[in-house]
Amino acid sequence: MSTRSLNKVQLIGNLTRDPELRYTPQGTAVCTLGMATNRTWVTESGEKREETEFHRIVAWNKLAELCSQLLFKGRRVYVEGRLQTRQWTGQDGQPRQATEIVIEDMLVLDNKRQDGVEETPVAEVAPAPAPEAAVAEDIPF
Repeated sequence: MSTRSLNKVQLIGNLTRDPELRYTPQGTAVCTLGMATNRTWVTESGEKREETEFHRIVAWNKLAELCSQLLFKGRRVYVEGRLQTRQWTGQDGQPRQATEIVIEDMLVLDNKRQDGVEETPVAEVAPAPAPEAAVAEDIPF
């Protein structure tokens, strides 16, 4: 009997550092990013609380190259992917473990350039003309 499972992560947050692009010995691009997400709530006593969670994001191939070109520290982004846990032995001989989000999709949610200036769109698309409103007399009943 086969059981279904799901490993999907969707995050909206701000990058905590500039992307780091590297290539494997086989020439595959891999980009690592740091992202922070915030959660706010009000306690029973009415006190407003906030908690920040930090995430390690990994992108591969063409998406890795795009992330390294478009993203920078402070940029607000949406990422979608899956959780992956890696294990290895550190240089000190101690076992290490890291849980990462391997992304398959990324959207930039702000329009800031790296220098903080807002970007202007290259081309603005004019909205499609609205269809002419039908007059009630013209509509058959």
